Amino acid sequence: MTQANDQIIAFNKAVLEAANRFAAIALEGAEEMMKVQMEAAKSMFADGAQNAKALAEAKDLQDLGQLKNALVQPNMEKAAGYLKNVYNVAAATQAEINKLIEEQAAAFNKRVESTVEQSAKAAPPGTEAAMAAYKSAFSAVNTVYDNMLKMTKQFSELTQANMETISAQAAHAAKKKHS
Repeated sequence: MTQANDQIIAFNKAVLEAANRFAAIALEGAEEMMKVQMEAAKSMFADGAQNAKALAEAKDLQDLGQLKNALVQPNMEKAAGYLKNVYNVAAATQAEINKLIEEQAAAFNKRVESTVEQSAKAAPPGTEAAMAAYKSAFSAVNTVYDNMLKMTKQFSELTQANMETISAQAAHAAKKKHS
């Protein structure tokens, strides 16, 4: 019975450590997101003050038209940069969470495999076929899980590439429109 208690204690300890790591990852991501948002807010405030000053100094409609054209491009570029920073923080946090989940799944699989092997050794004669079927089913589930992880990584990489392309196109369009 003491071996079972030791296993339960070890399992509970591993779950607690994983929960703490998950919380730390989430808090770090939230902290990074707050930094991005604070930097954007400071920049918007400073830009707003400069823009108000420039608008106040405009002497006629032609000055206002030129000012509008001069302000649009930097604002579009800053907006695209902000969105890219937000995406990067979210993607990095998600990658860390995915890594933790993968580690936990691998540890769980090891524990299950170990338990199955121990059960197979202690199983009564004639249960070999049932144990083989269980091992086969477990292997199939692991294969599906691995394929899902690969698809998730590919989707994440594709999303990253699309975000970079969209950001570059938005900046290029803003430059082209006001050149």
